[in-house]
Amino acid sequence: MELDFVNRTEELSQLDEHARAGGLLVVFGRRRVGKTRLLTQWLKRHHGLYSQAIEASKEQQLQQVFDDLRVQLSSSLVPRTFGELLELLDLQPKDFVLCLDELPYLVAADPSLPSVLQRWIDHRKRKKSSLILAGSSTRMMNDLFLNRGAPLFGRARKILEVAPMSYRAFCKACGQNPISKESFVRFSLVGGVPKYWELVRRGQSSIALAEELFFGSSPALEFEPSRLLKDEGVVGLTAPAVLEAVGRGSHKPSEIAARLGTPQTNLSRLFQVLLDSKLLDRELPWGESVRTTKRTLYRLADPTMRFWFRVYSPHRSRWQTHSAAQKQKLLEDHASTVFEDQLRARWPGSSRYWEADLELDLVREDEGGLVVSEVKWATLSKGEAKALTRELEARFRRTQLGQRHPRARFEVLDATALRLL
Repeated sequence: MELDFVNRTEELSQLDEHARAGGLLVVFGRRRVGKTRLLTQWLKRHHGLYSQAIEASKEQQLQQVFDDLRVQLSSSLVPRTFGELLELLDLQPKDFVLCLDELPYLVAADPSLPSVLQRWIDHRKRKKSSLILAGSSTRMMNDLFLNRGAPLFGRARKILEVAPMSYRAFCKACGQNPISKESFVRFSLVGGVPKYWELVRRGQSSIALAEELFFGSSPALEFEPSRLLKDEGVVGLTAPAVLEAVGRGSHKPSEIAARLGTPQTNLSRLFQVLLDSKLLDRELPWGESVRTTKRTLYRLADPTMRFWFRVYSPHRSRWQTHSAAQKQKLLEDHASTVFEDQLRARWPGSSRYWEADLELDLVREDEGGLVVSEVKWATLSKGEAKALTRELEARFRRTQLGQRHPRARFEVLDATALRLL
C-alpha cells in the first residue's frame, strides 16, 4: 500500500529556499527513509530534471542519465562524457534544477566524476541553476562532501539530511491512535522509515505485523541488515557479528570484543564505520564527552534493526513455539527501549546517566535546572508514580552527578507520555 506523502514540510521549505539561490545541494538519508519520494515530489513543482543512478559501468550510467533527461533537453547532441552532459545543460535556454540520485553508484564506477562536478560548479554559466546530488550511503556521502581532501568539499550551499520520521507522523500516515500502547509497539517494529510503514495494515495486531516483517514465510525484512551494510560499503563478517553482539546485550566495547574473541583495538575502526553509517549510536553518560569519560556504550540506532538483532535473530528458530503471551512480551520489551529513545529525542541534549550499579533513564536541563526522569513502559497509578519518584530521588542522591547538582527536579514518565511524542 502506497501511503500519502506527509509531514516533510521543513525539508520542502529548505528545498524551496535552495531553488531560489541555485548552486549545489547535497541530500542524504538511509535507504527507504523517503528521500527519493521527497525529491521527486518537490521536483514536480519545479519542473526539475531527475535521474536515479544504476550499478553499472560508467558508459552505461552516462547512457541511463542521458536517457532520463533527453526528453527535456533542447539538443540533439549525444554526450560522450559527464562533462559534455553538463555542458549540454548549460546550453538550455532557461535555468534548470537537476537531481542526480544515488550518486555513490556513479562515483564507484567513475572516481573522476567528483572533479568533473567540481569544475562545473566552480565555472558554470547559469549561476541560478541548481544541482541536487543525493545518496543513500551516509558514510560515502560524508566522504564526498565533508572530507577536506575531497574535490566537492565546501562546494555545497547546504547539506540536507532526510531523517527518519516521527511517531506522530507514523500515526497520521497509518491511521493509528497516537496515545495507544499497541500503536507504539507497531511503530517500534518499523521505526521512522516510511517504506516500512507501507506494510502496516489498519487493525493489524503487533504480533501479526512482526510475523509479516520478520518471522513469517519469506518475511519482508529478513535480509534488511545485509542490504543496509551493502549500501554503506561495509563488507565482511565482522560488522554483522558486532551488530549481533550489541543486539544480544553486549554494549561496552570490551564486552563486544570479548564476544567476538578479538582485541578491542581491532574493532576501533569498525566502530567508527558503523557510527558514520548510523547503524550504531555511541552513548555517553549525561554531561560527559568522549574526552572526559571511558564509559562508552554502543547501541543499535534504528528501531527496526534493533528488533532484528535483539529479538528476531535470537528467536527466529523458536518463535513459532512461543505462546501469544511470550511473543507479546518480547515485543513490549523491545518497545520499551524505543519509548525511552523517543522521549530522550523529545528533549535534545538529554541522555541516560550511569555509574557502577546506578542508572538514571533520562537527565536533561531546563530553565529551572536539572530534571531527572524515570521512564516506565506502563500506565502507573498516582501512588505508584509517587513511590517511584521518591526512589528515583534517593538513587540520584547516591550518584556523583547528584553531589554536583544538589538541586534537581524529579518526575516519572509512564506510557501516558505518548502524548508528548
